[in-house]
Amino acid sequence: MAKLRVVLLDIDGTLLLSNDAHARAFVEAAKSLGLEADFRRLRPLIGKGGDKLIPEAFGFDAESDIGRKLEKEKGRIFRSYVPGLQPAPGARDLLTKLRTDGIKLVVATSAGKEDVKLLLDQAQVLDLIEEATSADDAESSKPDPDIIQAALRKAGEKALAAIMIGDTPYDVEAALRAGVPIITVRCGGTWTDADLHGSVSIFDDPADILAHYEFLPCGP
Repeated sequence: MAKLRVVLLDIDGTLLLSNDAHARAFVEAAKSLGLEADFRRLRPLIGKGGDKLIPEAFGFDAESDIGRKLEKEKGRIFRSYVPGLQPAPGARDLLTKLRTDGIKLVVATSAGKEDVKLLLDQAQVLDLIEEATSADDAESSKPDPDIIQAALRKAGEKALAAIMIGDTPYDVEAALRAGVPIITVRCGGTWTDADLHGSVSIFDDPADILAHYEFLPCGP
């Protein structure tokens, strides 16, 4: 691996404890439209973009009329939850350390562009982020590698100079398909360590990463 110059960051479940809220918002939105929705089925799909989650969970295209209505209503409901969400333990401390060590911080998320600033602000890290890519910057969302590749372009760096931090199997697949090694955290919930196979390392949360910082590619 070349000298590390950029860390690519997922938000939901990684910097902000928001995955359950996304699933609940989908359930509420679906019910408001007269659709059946099961939290237990939806929850493991959180981390995929709506273009993939909606067809898999509901059986219709995300770009159909009902798909667009569902995603719009889900977004409205989810944003109402955001003020009550908590940052992942150690998120700001870890990012502050990375910035102090001269590492670029670039967001690579399946969230929509309109939500990125809101989520980063709630995670209390907005001022530490240099660039952000969202679902709007990619043709296909995670687990396709498009968002990771877009983040690398914004950073002006090659995959060999990057590492990603995420929390879902979809982060792992997207990063590896883009040639970027990935560290994952368990604080996103739901997934086992086996589900996160392919990660360089797996930690409880950003605070746990920071506690082991000396052993990371960005460490001394």
